[in-house]
Amino acid sequence: MPGITGFLKSATGDMDRSMLDEMLGCMKHEPFYASGTCTSRELGASAAWVSADASRPSGGWNHSKDVALLFSGEVFSDSSSPQSNGGSGEQDTIEHLIALYERSGPGFLKELNGWFSGLLLDLRKHLAILFNDRYGLGRIYHHQAPGAFFFSSEAKSLLKVLPETRQLDPRGLGEWLSCGCVLQNRTLFRGIELLPPGSAWTFSADGKLTKARYFDPGSWESLPALSPVEYYERLRETFPRILKRYLDGGRPVGMSLTGGLDGRMIMAWSPRGPGELPCYTFNGHFRDCADLTIARKVARACGQPHQTIPVDERFFAEFPALAEKTVFVTDGAMDVTGAAELYVNRFAHEIAPVRLTGNYGSEILRSHVAFRPRNLPASLFLPDCVQQVHNAARTYAAEAGGKRLSFIAFKQVPWHHFARFAVEQSQLTLRSPFLDNDLVALAFEAPLEDAIGLEPSLRLIAEGNPELGRIPTDRGVTYPAGGARNRLHRSFQEFLAKAEYAYDYGMPDWLSRLDRCVSPLRLERLFLGRQKFCHFRTWYRHQLAGYIQDVLLDPRSRTRSYLNGPALEPMVRSHVNGTANYTLEIHKLLSLELIHRRLLEG
Repeated sequence: MPGITGFLKSATGDMDRSMLDEMLGCMKHEPFYASGTCTSRELGASAAWVSADASRPSGGWNHSKDVALLFSGEVFSDSSSPQSNGGSGEQDTIEHLIALYERSGPGFLKELNGWFSGLLLDLRKHLAILFNDRYGLGRIYHHQAPGAFFFSSEAKSLLKVLPETRQLDPRGLGEWLSCGCVLQNRTLFRGIELLPPGSAWTFSADGKLTKARYFDPGSWESLPALSPVEYYERLRETFPRILKRYLDGGRPVGMSLTGGLDGRMIMAWSPRGPGELPCYTFNGHFRDCADLTIARKVARACGQPHQTIPVDERFFAEFPALAEKTVFVTDGAMDVTGAAELYVNRFAHEIAPVRLTGNYGSEILRSHVAFRPRNLPASLFLPDCVQQVHNAARTYAAEAGGKRLSFIAFKQVPWHHFARFAVEQSQLTLRSPFLDNDLVALAFEAPLEDAIGLEPSLRLIAEGNPELGRIPTDRGVTYPAGGARNRLHRSFQEFLAKAEYAYDYGMPDWLSRLDRCVSPLRLERLFLGRQKFCHFRTWYRHQLAGYIQDVLLDPRSRTRSYLNGPALEPMVRSHVNGTANYTLEIHKLLSLELIHRRLLEG
């Protein structure tokens, strides 16, 4: 994934350059990536950058060669904004960002709107500043060693040169198993932590580290709630205005379109004319899913071309390599289900190198909490690991207290949503207007009923494009949403979604055994593929059964320090033969084994 890496210490030498090269090499996953280095013996800084766009270097010096910047990510503003240099696509150039720093000092970070991370070297003031965006999607892993501070956008760069970190952290492991992510800016790896969102850490030439945050969520939490009328008026003014930022610039943009509300909001207010915004939708192999059938109608109503990107038979042949790469490029943040995202986003990159998406819309505008702790079968794990899984639930409860939107924007986004973001960002540049600073700040002012309801989003769609308001979403919602026909359609779609879940991830063991008895009838064709394009329960039983048995029943897998080895084979066998459903457990165990092989032992 594009990013930065390096270290800060008192002196540099030949061995340091070799170490930097090793750290950089870990991040060059694709042939189209470009990279470069930036060092300062005076500050003891050795750093490197990786970019997905060879035409836009991610590091450089000012004209006087006394200020340098490594910057990964994008910055968005209106062309009339003081931070803009003539419109989106220019304001995140190295030259412009250095000019902002020279004008405003470290306070320039407060002006930036986007997802990013960076390192600034100032030889005049004898300091270095390591920073990231206020949501923490510009992830920075770090490790403090005697006389040195190591940092990287990818943990594997640190694992490569710091052997003492190549162990799973027991607490992080328990949280990853329970919540699907590690909490409180910790990681899976011992001695490696994350830079908190909105950080600006300053290193002086004498080795002193000052940890500071340039953005305080409390400044948004204290905003007074607007009335419903005022909130909608502000939303109607804000969303079309900020959307232009994400469609400007010189790089081609494609729209990742689904059947939901948030992508449709983008389409309803897109300033692109007919034929100017290519759209695409991911699909499975059973049938055209709801996302695809609805997205085609939406694209047609907007006069935009549309393509289907399927998870086809080639995916199963490539799954072993895709699963390993998913775990590797995301440093284990994403489990093996991300192999499907990796597969389809490769094809999306061929349509356009920038992917515009409605991601995070339901979270920010409707306060959707996307993850919660869950227990796994205690028989699969040793007692110490089981205890850490239980502890994770208590940690989650403590972190989820307080303002719900703050938890979502500043904890859920960097801890949970980062995993899928990292997969997608490894293949193309992801953009979403729903994490724009202006829109998130407005969401903090929403009255309670609008913060959790559909009405503002539905109305905004209908006013932007009335035809889109009449097309039912994947949950059967149209505008207005209160009619009897609307409620009936919505209930039917909700039933189909729950039925598909019950036949896939959520299938109870008794139904698994019944399904096995009637397997010649291929009942999965009645339920699967209506809402989702991935179906790992059946894939683990059929197309991928050989692979998961090869990996999980290998002697190495059975002897991991947190596993009850004798329980592993019955679990795998019962899932493959259809007498039980261990889909989620296989996700976890297969991913953990690949973490060992690719990140800790590889």
